Amino acid sequence: MGFLDKILAGEQGENMLMLGNEAVARGVIEAGVGVAATYPGTPSSEVGDVLSRVAEKAGIYFELSVNEKVAVEVAYAAAITGVRSFAFMKHVGVNVASDVIMSAAYTGVRAGMVIMTADDPSMFSSQNEQDNRHYADLAHLPMVEPSNPQEALQFLVSAFGISETLGIPVIFRTTTRVSHQRARVSLGAKIPITHADRGHPGVGSYTTLPSVARKLRAVLSEKMEKAMEISESTDLTRIEKHGDCRVGFITAGEGYNCLYDVLMDHSIGSEVLKLGMTSPLPTAKIASFLARHEEVFVVEELDPYLEGKVRGIAQLKSIPARIYGKMDGIFPKEFEYSPDIVEASLSKVLSMKLDKTGEPPNLETLPPRPPVLCPGCPHRSTYYAVKRAVRMSGLKEVVYSSDIGCYTLGAYEPFNTADVVLEMGSSIGIGAGLGKVTDRKVISFIGDSTFFHSGIPPLINAVRNGSRMTVVIMDNSTTAMTGQQTNPGLNLDGMGIPSDPVSIESIVRSAGVKDIFVADPYDLKNFLGVMLQSLKIDRVSVVIARRECAILRDREMRKNGKLAVYAVEQEKCGLCMNCVENFSCPAISIVEGRITIDPELCDGCGVCAEPMVCPFRAIRVAE
Repeated sequence: MGFLDKILAGEQGENMLMLGNEAVARGVIEAGVGVAATYPGTPSSEVGDVLSRVAEKAGIYFELSVNEKVAVEVAYAAAITGVRSFAFMKHVGVNVASDVIMSAAYTGVRAGMVIMTADDPSMFSSQNEQDNRHYADLAHLPMVEPSNPQEALQFLVSAFGISETLGIPVIFRTTTRVSHQRARVSLGAKIPITHADRGHPGVGSYTTLPSVARKLRAVLSEKMEKAMEISESTDLTRIEKHGDCRVGFITAGEGYNCLYDVLMDHSIGSEVLKLGMTSPLPTAKIASFLARHEEVFVVEELDPYLEGKVRGIAQLKSIPARIYGKMDGIFPKEFEYSPDIVEASLSKVLSMKLDKTGEPPNLETLPPRPPVLCPGCPHRSTYYAVKRAVRMSGLKEVVYSSDIGCYTLGAYEPFNTADVVLEMGSSIGIGAGLGKVTDRKVISFIGDSTFFHSGIPPLINAVRNGSRMTVVIMDNSTTAMTGQQTNPGLNLDGMGIPSDPVSIESIVRSAGVKDIFVADPYDLKNFLGVMLQSLKIDRVSVVIARRECAILRDREMRKNGKLAVYAVEQEKCGLCMNCVENFSCPAISIVEGRITIDPELCDGCGVCAEPMVCPFRAIRVAE
């Protein structure tokens, strides 16, 4: 039995070594979820990767939605008809989905609905590190936060129970370290999936007309009062005692893990209030905890979300405890925590002997190692041809707007093709705006999955308002950066079931674009000609750079034994350095003054052998 089969078929009491995200997927199965939907985004992607493989066998409808807003809408539709549902995404995806979340809190749901936000402190794969705990306050929704894979499973199942008790969605928040932490997980019992009844979901209460919404707002306040009762009594929150309990600590999520290591290493006598339900906070429990301690530390990553509320409780209850946290500079406000960071912070107040040998390296002194496009990546050829076309067109001042995906790496040397990168789908909208306020030629880059996600409305806007720009849609037939998930342009859905692909060309044409070009970036000569032609057009033109992701291509060619690698004929090489300095494939390097191609890295795309890259024709298929 394979690992994924065990996630699906494992019985209560069995133990498995699982990622936090894999445990979440198992939690979906144990909770009897009937519908799950997502737009893939790190650090949440593995949840979907598991569900996409096991959903059909489990009787779950799983969907890779076109964006996060649609994913929540699909899940909400299931929940109001009596089917438990789960929508999950990375933290910035909640921004896209927030419109429906705010109103879903008002209308409520009939079956349990949980919305997972996977936050990314330190921005390992994100454009910001926003703290999505604030969404619980903004939407007036309960929130649950696990600290490890075991809690990820158990807390998710509990979250569905809370949702059904209150009749509203519940926010389930993880962070990168929780999602990607691996630990032993004890499996629980599986609840059967309840299917939708055949009746109407309800009359009036799901229609947020102002007259209805005003009544629902008061109902939501009542539900959150009941949520407070649950928060005070839930076993998701616990108290741990270590030694003489002279110091108090309030924590949640990954902050708890870092704190626990420090407490154990230094044998600090302490009492820890480990919060599992963080919205609404258990006011009475926190007040009682504060009253027992003269000094209390609030340990949390990112914003002082807990600290501000804890200080407010102390003030309202006239509790004189000395509270330490981010607001007084004891803990840093930015980036993820580590035991070293927590240890150094606590040492500002507590008497602790620090182990300096364990200090992390100073990243400022390390040589830079920027991420690079994979060998054979079609985006490299696209950027190379675009830069060549710009030079040949005599354009002196070009502004590039780019988007979120693998192709964002075009921001680095030698391409420098990302003057602006903001958020998903922004490249076209920003490009259209730049075209209105500058005389520069505007070139916008966007991927196929991102185009479907949020690139269509800004393209329509650009055409409608007479923008002057060239849009390059980089169609590599996958959602590459998050793990090669499918998108609407492919003939398979999220569960691998055949579906009708959506044509990018048809959408672009329907948006009113008159000048549409499709070219293969591996064919540099033809692609260059297409780019030269598009740059002459003084309105919106679209170039679709179509070539599948190199990882997908390599996988198929290795499977069929057709993968060839290239080598340099040294006697022909003129050492012009173009292949190294301008094409910049990581398989090509300089070794002892000679250009060499690493056969372990080369994927045999052959683009480097084209005269536009190697004018001396010194690169050939290796024997």
